[in-house]
Amino acid sequence: MMGRSLVDLWHGFGVALLPGNLMWSFFGVLIGNLIGVLPGLGPISAISMLLPLTYALHPIPAILMLAGIFYGAQYGGAIGAILLNLPCHPPHAVTCLDGYPLTQQGRSGTALGITMLCSFFAASVGIIVMIIASPLLVAISFRFGPPEIFSIMLLGLLAGATMSRGSPLKGVAMVVVGLLLGVAGTDVLTGTQRFTFGITDLDDGVELVALALGLFGVAEFLRSVNRMDQIAKPVRMRMRDMRPSRAELRQAFPAMLRGTGIGVLFGAIPGTGPTITTFLAYALEHKLARHPERFGHGAIEGVAAPEAASHSKTQVDFIPTMSLGIPGDPVMALILGALMIQGIQPGPQLITEHADLFWGLIASFWIGNALLMVLNVPLIGVWVKLLQVPYRFLYPSAVFFIAVGVYSTQNNLFEVWEVLAFGLAGAVFVALDFPVAPILLGFVLGPLVEDNFRRALLLSGGNMAVFLQHPISAGFIGASALLVAARLFFWVRGLRRGTPDAMTALLPEVPPG
Repeated sequence: MMGRSLVDLWHGFGVALLPGNLMWSFFGVLIGNLIGVLPGLGPISAISMLLPLTYALHPIPAILMLAGIFYGAQYGGAIGAILLNLPCHPPHAVTCLDGYPLTQQGRSGTALGITMLCSFFAASVGIIVMIIASPLLVAISFRFGPPEIFSIMLLGLLAGATMSRGSPLKGVAMVVVGLLLGVAGTDVLTGTQRFTFGITDLDDGVELVALALGLFGVAEFLRSVNRMDQIAKPVRMRMRDMRPSRAELRQAFPAMLRGTGIGVLFGAIPGTGPTITTFLAYALEHKLARHPERFGHGAIEGVAAPEAASHSKTQVDFIPTMSLGIPGDPVMALILGALMIQGIQPGPQLITEHADLFWGLIASFWIGNALLMVLNVPLIGVWVKLLQVPYRFLYPSAVFFIAVGVYSTQNNLFEVWEVLAFGLAGAVFVALDFPVAPILLGFVLGPLVEDNFRRALLLSGGNMAVFLQHPISAGFIGASALLVAARLFFWVRGLRRGTPDAMTALLPEVPPG
């Protein structure tokens, strides 16, 4: 089985190294690196803005580009955290704790070198896990019918709703909002209109591009409109400055292994975002350290562990998304939506039915991560220069490109108004402390959940017990119930102790951004 996987991987390199695919992969990692550096513009905003471009692309280069943005942003986020104490991307907030003190000590090159080595190693381990897990998923794919697919997607919805910070009830409420938006339009079985309110432009449903750009583009810009400009100091970096010593490598190696393990573990669990993964990796190193007082003052382990965790999780996140159709976080939900736009149904059959796409994507991970290591050395000074661009120029330009991009998908001005409406709604939700990411999860998974639910009932003659009669389905239903019960337990206990989010209250404090 492993030999077959190596043959498939070799074929994947042939696909990923085709000039057109390689060009779009390079474009994705370059844009992702840039977006990761800029505060307030995370990979969700970048993928949302470039999602209209996928309409005109073949599925393989389209997905390679979006994936490149995702893991490219992980590299870029570490640069701002280490050099400027700016957590430009939430998972890198904990990197500020020890990354910036290293910069103040004149060891910024060492910190960035350790980050790149740990990131490449962790990403490679994550890719190997994907290669090993893929044949196993193919072997069990024939066991998944409508009841099993419904149950596993229900688990993904609940994980995305209840694992977010804050009230689990707010998370569930936002998933319900996403479900309602997802079922709007024409019912494919009966042909009746649902939730269109007589608006003919909604007959085909709400556009994923408009929803994503509104919630994660316009809403973020509205929230940051009064943000003060960040002032970055010029940075000079040479290759030899980024070469850590043997002692520093020995210090970072165990932390890198532990961080990679945590990232792999949490990458396979839907709904656990990269932020909590990096915080837990940092907390573990702090607990295991012989001299924990070094943390917060430039400990190499405090940079190596969270960065390794972030990158291994980024790669492993693609396993449940591509092979089971369960997005682990909002970025994965967008990539899942892009697959569906291209007419590709995610699930265990994707590995066999679209082998070029799946194995080309895996091979592109190694190629893209190698490109990032080469790109970051000469471009660090450029990225820091970009941080000096005033927000009053940056955000209006981004809003303009959002409007042009969403209009170009269908040449319909109504979708531009949709973006504005969702942007205003997203800003209100954020102001009221409601998480907006579950809306996207509910919107993407909602139609699939409904479709498989109805199919299962049709095949069983309307017998609801079908979801418990199938062992795999019953296992996922049980896992969903346990997840909800555990999350409510921790939340209620946190309320009694005066910490509304008890699951994250134990994490270390982050310096103000």
